[in-house]
Amino acid sequence: MNTQEAQMFGMSTDRIEKEYMNSLTAKLTGQEMVVMSILSDCQELIGDGGASGLNPRMDAVRKQLNVAKYILSEMRKNEGWAA
Repeated sequence: MNTQEAQMFGMSTDRIEKEYMNSLTAKLTGQEMVVMSILSDCQELIGDGGASGLNPRMDAVRKQLNVAKYILSEMRKNEGWAA
């Protein structure tokens, strides 16, 4: 892993390809679902925005993650894949 990969991803791009892009989940459900899962993991890391008292900036991030997941879901539907 080079310095740029460490700063950007916290892992090498080879590891990203192995663990995410070429994973069993990616092969069975598509890489879009892997991306949606990563986005959901990010939401878990920042909190739910409800009773936890998430600050407005983090709540905005949470909502943008939902927008990204929605778009991915719609892309899958438009391509004729099961969502």
